[in-house]
Amino acid sequence: MRSLSVKITLVLVVVSIIGALFTSFYIQNQTQKAFDNFIRDRDQQVLVEALTEYYSATGNWEDAHIPFQQVYPFAQHSTQAGGQQGNQPYANIPFILTSTSGEIIDTNPGPGGPKPGASVPLDEVEKGISLEVDGNIVGWLIPATLQGPRNSPQKDFLNTVQQGLVISSIGTLLIALTLGGFLIQSFTRPIRKLAGATEKVAGGELGYQVDIRSKDELGKLASSFNRMSTDLEKADLARKQMTSDIAHDLRTPLTILQGYTEVLSEGKMAGTTEIYQTMYQQSQHLGYLIDDLKTLSLLDSEELTFQIQNIDPALILQQVESAFLPLAKEKGIELSLAGEIDLPRVDLDPGRLTQILGNLVNNALQVLSFGGKIELKSYQKGDNLILEVVDDGPGISEENLPHIFNRSFRTDSSRNSEFGSSGLGLAITRKLVEAQKGRISVQSTLGEGTTFQVEFPIA
Repeated sequence: MRSLSVKITLVLVVVSIIGALFTSFYIQNQTQKAFDNFIRDRDQQVLVEALTEYYSATGNWEDAHIPFQQVYPFAQHSTQAGGQQGNQPYANIPFILTSTSGEIIDTNPGPGGPKPGASVPLDEVEKGISLEVDGNIVGWLIPATLQGPRNSPQKDFLNTVQQGLVISSIGTLLIALTLGGFLIQSFTRPIRKLAGATEKVAGGELGYQVDIRSKDELGKLASSFNRMSTDLEKADLARKQMTSDIAHDLRTPLTILQGYTEVLSEGKMAGTTEIYQTMYQQSQHLGYLIDDLKTLSLLDSEELTFQIQNIDPALILQQVESAFLPLAKEKGIELSLAGEIDLPRVDLDPGRLTQILGNLVNNALQVLSFGGKIELKSYQKGDNLILEVVDDGPGISEENLPHIFNRSFRTDSSRNSEFGSSGLGLAITRKLVEAQKGRISVQSTLGEGTTFQVEFPIA
């Protein structure tokens, strides 16, 4: 398979050759026509004056070849029908002399052309140049339609033009190939770099960057490739981190359950309410983790179903408060509703909205200590409904703030998550919000607290 450089070079050669041939043919043809017109226009005025003077002096057209011979000293011509021609080289006379009735008096437009004694139709005669003596038309001078051999000066001139066109065409082709080769190399070099970079990424070298700094479309393509490569590397690292974190989260409850079931089955420990309660809690934790993974998978594949209804968000806020109030009191945390009472209705899935707010409240409960406060705020802003979960907890650092919606994000390597054990809660929350045409954002200050804001368009 030919390389891209070879293909472009072949195209350039073909286009250059076709362009050179067309240009040469066109210029040669136009030059020849212009040259013929120049000769004809130049000779026409001289011939008209010579013929007029001749007729004024003789009063007839006998020996009319004499003025022709003065203008075309090397031309052959015929003075009468069937007249004899000389043997010297000639260029055909490009005019026909006729009488007022159209009878040809003298001409030599070339072999096969009209001869003296023949007639020219009057409509063709009148297209010629009238020859007048004392105000009377005594004849017509008609441009010939046939062109015979040229004389030596004419041939030399046209041959020189033709040679110049050939040389200039060859020179143009060489220059085009030289400059084209340089441009092709500069054009294909970044493409070759991109091709090599894609092979490296395909071979597993994620994050590989290609060095192309041009400002054209190839430069934009290289920038997009570099961003894609970087995103692939980050996604691969996030996948590995999430796999590691999920494996840890699975391992902990499984280890506890395995330990208890082993000692209970061997009779080394008697079953108690506390042991069974612990085993139940760990199995619940496994169930929650599996549900999170399933939900996230359905969101990624856009297969999670939504039961969109026109709902009153105030009722959902009250239900969320009622659901988490016992747990908040148990931890010594104050949970309350704040904001507007009459909220606009919105088209949302009530169950998914409850899940969104529940995840945010649960995250706040995880980080707050005894005496903390959580507020569920709601209000209308323009054409949007705003829901906020505000806490006065330790806050989130600026370094971690942009990443908290990433899957399995942890604020430290010890896996003591700020936002739950699986690290998937906030990722799921963002997906649920965006799937219902909403937006979620977070603002936080260390030592002062955190505000999660959810925004939905009003129905």
